[in-house]
Amino acid sequence: MTAAPATVSTSPLRNPWVQLAAGIVCMAMIANLQYGWTVFVDPIGKQNGWGRAAIQVSFTIFVLLETWLVPFEALLVDKYGPRLMVGIGGVLCGFAWFLDSTATTLPMLYLAGAVAGIGAGIVYGTCVGNALKWFGSKRGLAAGLTAAGFGAGSALTVVPLVNMIAASGYQHTFLVFGIIQGTVVVIASFFLVRPPATKPAEAPPKPQVIQGTRDYAPTEVLKSPVFYVMYVMFVLVATGGLTAVAQLAPIAKDFYIDGIPVSILGLTMPALTFALSIDRVMNGVTRPLMGYISDRVGRENTMFVAFLLEGIGIFALMKFGTSPIAFVILSGCVFFAWGEIYSIFPATTRDHYGQKFATTNYGMLYTAKGTAALLVPLSSVVTAATGSWNATLMIAAAFNIIAAILAIAVLKPMRRRDILKQRESLGANPIIAGLSTAS
Repeated sequence: MTAAPATVSTSPLRNPWVQLAAGIVCMAMIANLQYGWTVFVDPIGKQNGWGRAAIQVSFTIFVLLETWLVPFEALLVDKYGPRLMVGIGGVLCGFAWFLDSTATTLPMLYLAGAVAGIGAGIVYGTCVGNALKWFGSKRGLAAGLTAAGFGAGSALTVVPLVNMIAASGYQHTFLVFGIIQGTVVVIASFFLVRPPATKPAEAPPKPQVIQGTRDYAPTEVLKSPVFYVMYVMFVLVATGGLTAVAQLAPIAKDFYIDGIPVSILGLTMPALTFALSIDRVMNGVTRPLMGYISDRVGRENTMFVAFLLEGIGIFALMKFGTSPIAFVILSGCVFFAWGEIYSIFPATTRDHYGQKFATTNYGMLYTAKGTAALLVPLSSVVTAATGSWNATLMIAAAFNIIAAILAIAVLKPMRRRDILKQRESLGANPIIAGLSTAS
């Protein structure tokens, strides 16, 4: 008896673009857990008498658990599939904002941050990993579009959040948006299916994109010097960006411009509300755009330009941010230059360490965001000690400029040498993908 031939699923859900769309929706629905947080900080403090530094501990807990648990959650995704895990993540995200709506003590606020971090980490890590595995040579663009959902997902809800807080209080806002966001994630999770076991067919990479030759297990990645260079760079860039995300509203308030009307392109809104809306859009646009560019001109080259731009933007925000229109424009520049780390770094990880363990390997690198979050509460401490935001912003600008230099001077030649050794060990022609010693 001959075995029946294996059948290939023809389900429309197994279309990479369907998977990408479902992932983007999920990411958009968890975006407010991070990017909407800043508008709640002062209302929480005003009602409960808690200081900003104490409140921002909840944000730090959120980011730590959102990032540091991703490698372990990725193992569960491999076992149970993306549908179940993202569904669980959606429930946790909705429940977290319910807890926020009822929190009357700091420990309860911190518990809500922890639940939100676990849920958001499941959704984020699963959706980015799905994008990397469903797409081939366009992985930078795919990761960027997925991350754009997280970066820009809160853009359309900034004004409703601010208005609902003003009209009904922050507790009611937490409850309503928590229910909506959690429910949509659970519904979208039903569209997710397991990615292909082997990498999809792809065109030869551009010469500027340094491409590895084999799959690295997570234990091998942890022994790779390239991983730690990327980790340090990620921490440096994420620190400035997370500070801006968490502290933008307090910065605007301390600059005495938060409520001043600003008119740009026929739109008029208070400076802070305008900045939050533009920042979310810019943070979303940059992720697929920079991912697309990095697919063509190289990851490190794109990193250099973006990180340098963010460093200059943060410095300019410090110098000119007391002008309402300058605050709006420069904060948009900062978010534009920061958001791309969430498309370029996952693509670089997949380039260098292969397809098979892409979700877990990037999950380990993504913990750098959690490490960076440890520094966010210090920004309030430094500001309180110095009496202004100048020192905090100067440090953040310097971090980005250092990361830009590392991308070109350290990471790029290190990756080239590492992959050249891989190819030589396999007997391959080293003059491939721009890896010859002459390059």
